[in-house]
Amino acid sequence: MNTDVFDYPLPPELIAQVPAQQRDESRLMVVNRTTREVTHTVFRELPKHLPTGTRFFRNSASVFKARLRGQRVTGGAVECLLLHPDRDKDRFWCLLKPGKKLQPGSTFSGPGYLAEVLDVKPTGERLVHFSVEGVDKNVIALTDRIGEVPLPPYIERSREADPSLRQLDETRYQTVYADPSHKVAAAAPTAGLHFTPELLATVVRDGARFYDVRLHVGLDTFQPIKAERIEDHLIHREIYEIPPQARQALANKADGPRIAVGTTSLRACEDYTRKAPAGADLSETYVGEADLFVYPPAVCSSAEGLITNFHLPRSTLLCLVSAFLTPGSTDGIKWLKELYAEAIAMEYRFYSYGDAMLILG
Repeated sequence: MNTDVFDYPLPPELIAQVPAQQRDESRLMVVNRTTREVTHTVFRELPKHLPTGTRFFRNSASVFKARLRGQRVTGGAVECLLLHPDRDKDRFWCLLKPGKKLQPGSTFSGPGYLAEVLDVKPTGERLVHFSVEGVDKNVIALTDRIGEVPLPPYIERSREADPSLRQLDETRYQTVYADPSHKVAAAAPTAGLHFTPELLATVVRDGARFYDVRLHVGLDTFQPIKAERIEDHLIHREIYEIPPQARQALANKADGPRIAVGTTSLRACEDYTRKAPAGADLSETYVGEADLFVYPPAVCSSAEGLITNFHLPRSTLLCLVSAFLTPGSTDGIKWLKELYAEAIAMEYRFYSYGDAMLILG
């Protein structure tokens, strides 16, 4: 399958640069897979469209301030984007700019830390050891103090951006249910950004239940597929955790329709469902590494519904949503393009700070 079948034209002005004024004011396209009916509404009306007994699976990973600024010994500026830790908590795999000038043995520093490059992957990621000053000597604590929110590259922010805008990002590029004790995500699980505490309470009062999973979202989720054929793409890996309650809920298919809040939640649940050993003890948290690449005509068996944003062309997320639309068929590719064309005509907002889609049926 050629990768260019997942391409589509998008007017740049529809790439959302700031979130909606209120989280649940985002627009919502509701798509029924069975009837092919499409409804346009706003996210706060979500409860009106949910099946009875809905069970949500949401990614409660918390985004940490993964972007650090520093200087080389020559005085040149360095931008360091932390992706995920190595076995040693003081070592992180990172993306560095300018990468070519930061080979193994090179160092850079910033307020309260000294960093040394230890290794380089063929993909350009660098293993960096951080020596952190202060009592805690903890890299995540360092990012809390001096780091910046790791917005994706299509959201344009300069260091000179309005401080109130940077404050807005710190609040809104995080779900309201993010677990601050698990700062493990280098990017937000954006489908969950539309929920407010009030909307969550309404959905629960109406009989829905929420189950938390954690997928350590990496920046590769935003990378376009560069291979000419989908089958040749090497999918990125992401660590995930499925707590006991979520494991039990996933195993009990008859207990109500399962809706994944976002592609990150679906990826974790689907990878777990395919790998979990039959008859396993469900009383422990399952920790795995998602290496799953879902594209048409694959079938997702871990959820009957999906809340998702509008994704980048040629992305693995677009592949996943296409497969979810029409399980066991490639028809979802054409249909998703038609839905996106309709969203563009109606001036929906795209990508992380954009609007949402609910797929049911």
